[in-house]
Amino acid sequence: MEGNGASSSSSRRYGFPSAASIIQAPLSALLEYSGILPARSNQQHQPIPDSAPNDGEVSIRIIGSNEQDNHRDEQGSPLVVNDGGGAAAMTNSSEHGDVEGVLRTGSGNVDAESGGGGGGGDVGANGRDSSYQRYDIQHAARWIEQVLPFSLLLLVVFIRQHLQGFFVTIWIAAVLFKSNDILRKQTALKGERKMPVLIGISVAFTLHVVSVYWWYQNDDLMYPLVMLPPKEIPPFWHAIFIIMVNDTLARQAAMVVKCILLMYYKNSRGRNYRKQGQMLTLVEYLLLLYRALLPAPVWYRFFLNKEYGSLFSSLMTGLYLTFKLTSVVEKVQSFFAAVKALSRKEVHYGAHATSEQVIAAGDLCAICQEKMHAPILLRCKHIFCEDCVSEWFERERTCPLCRALVKPADLRSFGDGSTSLFFQLF
Repeated sequence: MEGNGASSSSSRRYGFPSAASIIQAPLSALLEYSGILPARSNQQHQPIPDSAPNDGEVSIRIIGSNEQDNHRDEQGSPLVVNDGGGAAAMTNSSEHGDVEGVLRTGSGNVDAESGGGGGGGDVGANGRDSSYQRYDIQHAARWIEQVLPFSLLLLVVFIRQHLQGFFVTIWIAAVLFKSNDILRKQTALKGERKMPVLIGISVAFTLHVVSVYWWYQNDDLMYPLVMLPPKEIPPFWHAIFIIMVNDTLARQAAMVVKCILLMYYKNSRGRNYRKQGQMLTLVEYLLLLYRALLPAPVWYRFFLNKEYGSLFSSLMTGLYLTFKLTSVVEKVQSFFAAVKALSRKEVHYGAHATSEQVIAAGDLCAICQEKMHAPILLRCKHIFCEDCVSEWFERERTCPLCRALVKPADLRSFGDGSTSLFFQLF
């Protein structure tokens, strides 16, 4: 018993919630620990019996404005003593002869005799509002704690009903995240990339995409790839599954194309390295445009459901296509901007440096600490290797030395081989 009491007292001393409170009410314990809700005291306050002798003691009780009138009616008019912002009213108890001091602070419950200012009333109102908000948060937390076990049961039943699709979605998403990491590492290797490794990665990615589509060859997964709606109206969760699978596998197929580009630009330096980054960016923006169109056939078939009435289904389909058109226009603009950047021969954050400028700068790149190769003179007059500064500007917009703003805010670069990991569901 002493060990339990010591542990609970130590947890209260350091502010940690006890294990019992976490098990019984986890959300309330978390809110109390974060300070949103006041901590609940474990001590039980014993009321003082009326028959106990007063021994000359004075009991102070905080009363509200509603209790004030009832208290005045039962025990007569109290003696109000002004004390700045608050007042203490002393009344004699007719039953026990003890003295009860009724302390009324400046919380909006002060009588007109106390002379309390309006500032105290504002503080009291704010205190009551804060108490009501904490009370509402506490009740909401308790309601969530009651609903949470049932919600978890529903989630388990939902996973059991869609067990195969659930695990397939997790699998292809995990493979996508790992593939993106592998491709970024291969891009960062530059000239140290090995051709057999790139070929093996491309074959593995291709086999994974083909195997998933072969497994679901009897479903309607293939139709949206060529912008055709499914044969039958898919249920909501099946439509989500079709879109997520196609969206994930389309990105992995694009990774195969990026691997081929890395093979082509295996020993790229200078201008070719910058061209490699522009090509990878162009492939990614083309992929984003295609992914924006992929969900359209599925949702077109889903909304065009005659069971809801021809007018309603036509209205929903028209609204969806209108919303989709705005996002597609944005992706088209980004794609043409990437094409324009690819066709630009000169770098847009500087110019090629002359031999005199390189000699004056010392002919040593501050990034790679080697002799400059295809040097670029930035707008801030600092000179770096083209491949070094191109890699720098894939994630920065300022000069590596003076931090001056050099690169304008244009398209996001995907020259590091990365792929957007956000799902395109609508």
